[in-house]
Amino acid sequence: MSKEERHTLSEDNDIITGILKGKKGSLEKLYEINFPVVTRMILNNGGDIDDAKDVFQEAVIILYDKVTCGDFKLNSKLKTYVYSVSRNLWLKKLTRKGVFTNIKDYEERMVVDDDLEKHHEKDQQFTLMENALVRLGEPCKTIIEDFYIHNLSMQEICEKFGYTNTDNAKNQKYKCLQRLKKLFFS
Repeated sequence: MSKEERHTLSEDNDIITGILKGKKGSLEKLYEINFPVVTRMILNNGGDIDDAKDVFQEAVIILYDKVTCGDFKLNSKLKTYVYSVSRNLWLKKLTRKGVFTNIKDYEERMVVDDDLEKHHEKDQQFTLMENALVRLGEPCKTIIEDFYIHNLSMQEICEKFGYTNTDNAKNQKYKCLQRLKKLFFS
């Protein structure tokens, strides 16, 4: 996970915790970060600024209700969640107005919902992989990260860890991968 992603998750958690504790600045931060994106989406899809305010307010109310009920679990970035809720609310509003009446538009909405589910699934898998890497321990964690994330060659890994040759480094990487698979799939 990159430094930016950790910062975003931390910021998202701060906003959610702030909403839960009733901190005024949390809702303001939520508006500051998310309202421009939602407004742009609605303006680009047949709405005006008043529509954007209404839809965004409804999305915030939905988020607030879910957070304060205590069963809310964020499986994506907060920005993605708010945007998705706003988009679905806007599509419902357009449907009520009769703007979307054919099956093709309905299918497009279904594809978006499927994409969102896949995105949530991927986020969960990345979290599981991150947890498995942490449990893997050293030196395996560093070897896997160096090879797959930092793109170090086996020669560089060999030198870094003091292996006698690259075959030994490859063998160790293989063993580490096997342990990681066991941790990930257990």
